[in-house]
Amino acid sequence: MTRVSTTTSSTMNTPTSSTMDGDHATDSHALANADHDEKGAAQTSEHDGVKDLGWNEHPKQVPDLVGGLDNEALWALVRRFNKQMYHVKATTAPLLGGLDLNIADEDEFSPDKLRANVERLYMTVIIGLMGFGKHIARLRSWREPRRTGAFAAVYALAWILNLLVPTFMTTIIVLIVYPPSRSILFPPAPLALVDSSTGGVQSPMAGVLGSHDSATGAPEKHKGEAVEQEASNFVSGIGSIALSSATGKHEQGDPDSDPLNKSVPDPTRLAMAGADAKTSAQGGTPTEHHDKTKQPMEDAMWGKMRPVMHAVGDISDGWERFANALSPTAPFPKEKPRLILASAFVGVLAVSLFTTSAMVMKGTTFGFGAGFFSDPLLWRGLDWLNRNYPDWQKKLELRNSILKGVPTNAQLTITLLRIGEANRAPLPPPPTSEQALSNKPADLDHDDVPLDASSDEIHAAIHQDPAEKEAAEAAAATTAGAEGKPKHRHGEHIIGFFKGTTRGGVETKLGVDKVRAKIGSNHAKNHLGVLPKASEMVPSGPVDFKGRFKGSKGWINISTAAAIPCVSWSKEISDGSGGAVEDSITRHEKHVAFQVPVQDIKELKKVGGLGWKAKIVVGWATGKTVADGLEIVDKEGNMWKLTAIQYRDELFNRLIAIGDQKWESW
Repeated sequence: MTRVSTTTSSTMNTPTSSTMDGDHATDSHALANADHDEKGAAQTSEHDGVKDLGWNEHPKQVPDLVGGLDNEALWALVRRFNKQMYHVKATTAPLLGGLDLNIADEDEFSPDKLRANVERLYMTVIIGLMGFGKHIARLRSWREPRRTGAFAAVYALAWILNLLVPTFMTTIIVLIVYPPSRSILFPPAPLALVDSSTGGVQSPMAGVLGSHDSATGAPEKHKGEAVEQEASNFVSGIGSIALSSATGKHEQGDPDSDPLNKSVPDPTRLAMAGADAKTSAQGGTPTEHHDKTKQPMEDAMWGKMRPVMHAVGDISDGWERFANALSPTAPFPKEKPRLILASAFVGVLAVSLFTTSAMVMKGTTFGFGAGFFSDPLLWRGLDWLNRNYPDWQKKLELRNSILKGVPTNAQLTITLLRIGEANRAPLPPPPTSEQALSNKPADLDHDDVPLDASSDEIHAAIHQDPAEKEAAEAAAATTAGAEGKPKHRHGEHIIGFFKGTTRGGVETKLGVDKVRAKIGSNHAKNHLGVLPKASEMVPSGPVDFKGRFKGSKGWINISTAAAIPCVSWSKEISDGSGGAVEDSITRHEKHVAFQVPVQDIKELKKVGGLGWKAKIVVGWATGKTVADGLEIVDKEGNMWKLTAIQYRDELFNRLIAIGDQKWESW
């Protein structure tokens, strides 16, 4: 259900600063404020107030938000955006590619950021390469004889006529400029349903085909969640393997019977458990007194982590840009990126028609010799370029040349968020559900699966076999009966004891913080409310967000329907219209602690409600979610720290999408 609140103010929140094209700060701002042909509920501005498009409603009651993009795909983008964005700063530097929210060269390193980048690498590059590999396996298997035969015939003819390269370039150009050709030449099939060795049908690793774009086929409640969970487990698995190597795990060398070993929990599982709280496990190492290489090696490894993190992020960014150029998402233009990308291959096609293999060999050997023996000349040339064209390397990057104006998924997401803000219709947050995952297979038309298999074979592959399931359960019951009563696992009792003790210690510490906060401790005030009770979790957004300032309970208000869009904190909730604070909270004006024009914000930083080590302990001992905070810095350098924010990511997303700042990710 769509709810609309009105106010007397009618001032539109449209960026007005001088920009590259004279109207908007970036191409993203221009697209967000453009009049789109296909419109969703977030692209209409028929009311003066802020529209609530279903922030606290069931997903089925939320209308189509953006024209040309279904809500599930939109929410998948926002979910991944929330995990990727931590810290943004406004920049005045010119944007060569026309889009903001690029990663800063001096981006701060943290293990959590590295984890987010590796997860993104899995969801984009690794999943994409898996799909490509399975297409190759299908072609080579001859299980689709007409398709493989057609490929083989074209290849043979091109080989006979010495036109392999022109044929290959022509195929690439057709795939780029004519999207329907992709499903004709490479008909899609669920990733988990294809055997990478035989190219035939296989039963998904999850036992049921609950999703089409994941490697395991695991069920999902919302689109994209299965592959996101796979990415998380992928990183956790790497951490577990690394920890196993560091601790010297070698089960093959363990004695056959060791009661103590069986009762002690596996320390390598700490990496997997810690990953749920976004952490990394630490193991014992020799002290520096005995090992003089320890500190230098650790410093060297950590010093190289930022370039590694940047490299992983750049690879993912490049993959996302190519994907968004081939299959653009509204409101970005559909034809222009494809034509520009195809034009790069047209030149190669033209040259290949007149180039012989002998010419290629001659040119390759000449290039090798010239590069090897002309080092002084090359350095002089580079020095001249650096003096006369300082940005020449930046201009040659793909994002500033053939992919100029093509967004990464993060840049696409912030544009979609800006569309909602431009029309005073903030996009609702991605839905969450506490229900358990169902083992029901995802919808699949067997006739549309382009694999050489009958409907019965496909049905058997995507469904769990009841007979096999019963047999496995019977075997497990038999094994349990043969072993007699379950043995007491002393390690679990020990862990349970420490868990209960730790829970009591956490509650005591937070109780002490309440006392310290009353006597003026700012550090203790920031800890108040970080573990909210169920009764304190109330619906928030899109105008008011429950949060604390200097330990006091209150509400963060975003007034975008006012003459000057502002963010403020007050002990009282507003009327929800998004109007000026002085209009909606007149009688409580004395409770407004601060008010900042959104346009004056130069930095936003997500901060944890607790430190990362404390989060591990609290998450493990209590199982509760820690309410995190947000730091807001204005142009004058003033900083306001808000803590225990419910819907913190949604507040962050609204603030970066309202103004006309050019953001940079840190």
